Amino acid sequence: MRAAGLDIGSRTIELVVVQGVPGKVVSSAQVETTPEVAADCRRLLDGSSFDRLVVTGYGRALAEVQFDAASVTEIKALARGAHALCPGCRTVLDIGGQDTKAIALDGSGKATRFEMNDRCAAGAGRFLEIVAKALDYDLSAFGAAALKGSARVQLSSMCAVFAESEVIGLMTRGRKREDIARAAHDAILRRTLPMLDRVAVEPPIIFAGGAARSPCLAVMLEERLGHSVFIPEDPQMVGALGAALIGVEGPARETGREPAERLGLH
Repeated sequence: MRAAGLDIGSRTIELVVVQGVPGKVVSSAQVETTPEVAADCRRLLDGSSFDRLVVTGYGRALAEVQFDAASVTEIKALARGAHALCPGCRTVLDIGGQDTKAIALDGSGKATRFEMNDRCAAGAGRFLEIVAKALDYDLSAFGAAALKGSARVQLSSMCAVFAESEVIGLMTRGRKREDIARAAHDAILRRTLPMLDRVAVEPPIIFAGGAARSPCLAVMLEERLGHSVFIPEDPQMVGALGAALIGVEGPARETGREPAERLGLH
């Protein structure tokens, strides 16, 4: 039995295929999300072999219809993926491109409470992307530069739309790029920590999503929480992994056809 988990996010789409129980990862892949979301999904699914497809993320309603797939909420998928990667995990923080999710888990990995900021990109990865671009950093160097910065600068606006103007203003006043980069990471945490407080943070804590790739954000998060955090090798795959595991643990569909044929990939 093979199941595929497809996590359709606003910035990227992830695919994980697992086999059997408890779920050995067979393959994984990622593409950037474009306006042609269905085509993006087909690019990932083409050539993959599986018996069941489970979708999650922003585009799950579209994929559910397009590909005759089962769907699960992002909260449920993240909880299942986090529990698999970090058994006994009690708190999940996922900072994606457009939203942030804080989830409390019980000992079995079931979500008991969650907070979600999905109304704007404030406090999410898109905010960091805008500030990095304004400072002329690529994302891979942005977090490392922020680690070298001091706490002398603070961003007053959390709006991703206005962040670029504020950053340019700070630069014209002679503020160091590293200090502004650190201030952007601090702004993310100022928005995120109250969400974690409301779900009652308890270790072990897993940090997922694209923003978890920033070494500065990881260090600052640990300092503010007073706990170490576990960051998966590929933090953007947690939701897709969870969806795949839910698929392989549930009843398989008897289609009598190869998955690629059923999904219209040939």
